[in-house]
Amino acid sequence: MTLPSLLGAHVSSAGGTPQAPPRAHAIAATALQLFTKQANRWAERDCADDECGAFGTALSATDVRTTVSHDSYLINLASPDPTLRARSIESFAAELRRCGSLGIDLLVSHPGNYMDEREAGLARNADAIAEALEMVPCRTILCLETTAGAGTVLGASFEELAAIIDRLPAHLQPRVGVCLDTCHVYSAGYDLANDYDGVWARFEDTLGMDRLKVLHLNDSKTPFGSRKDRHELIAEGSIGEGAFRRLMTDARLAHVPKILETPKGDDATVTDSRMIALLRSYEAAG
Repeated sequence: MTLPSLLGAHVSSAGGTPQAPPRAHAIAATALQLFTKQANRWAERDCADDECGAFGTALSATDVRTTVSHDSYLINLASPDPTLRARSIESFAAELRRCGSLGIDLLVSHPGNYMDEREAGLARNADAIAEALEMVPCRTILCLETTAGAGTVLGASFEELAAIIDRLPAHLQPRVGVCLDTCHVYSAGYDLANDYDGVWARFEDTLGMDRLKVLHLNDSKTPFGSRKDRHELIAEGSIGEGAFRRLMTDARLAHVPKILETPKGDDATVTDSRMIALLRSYEAAG
């Protein structure tokens, strides 16, 4: 029997991380993404043994086969401000420790904002990642997320992600991959709607498909090349249905976990279930 592909959504961990797997089960997910702490607060925490055990038990009662965490939105590993950068490294390392304790497979992280000079920011970002990975040895794979490219944010080009990874010590590079967000790359100038094959050829040439560890599936509220990060429901935005049909039937991506971060509407379970069913229909028709 062929197992269903890895497909899910970012689900709430309100009430504690053990509450996330049942929410993933409710939407028929085979992969899930969660926050292990409040994403908009600096306050850190450790995961106690009872929490880790409860999370594992809850997960075993679902069909989820891949788990993903997303780190705090406050972290800026590329900051030229030494206080903010030090605090960001501390928070990032704490996230890695929680992922290790919970047995999370993948950790998605946005490259930082360089604020002063792009090349300097790339170097600071890479050096901070290396420092945190050395501090926290664990099996969790860090996934640098593609960005839409607004302002001084890093990571809007495949070349910038490659530059960060290439700067890491060789022994740390196997612990780092890429999360490609469909809305972000489209907004950054990679036309998945009209040049699907070309986008993936550029990814292969610059990063290599083996670096792709997770996909964020989001349509875009804004036009191609807008440099804006505005997610839309699948097939209801400017990317459109065609690209998502190809993503769900592309043999190269069959093993890659696919996570929805689309708007939740009034009822997250209902909306996410509808989106997953739609994507599954593309897969079945492929």
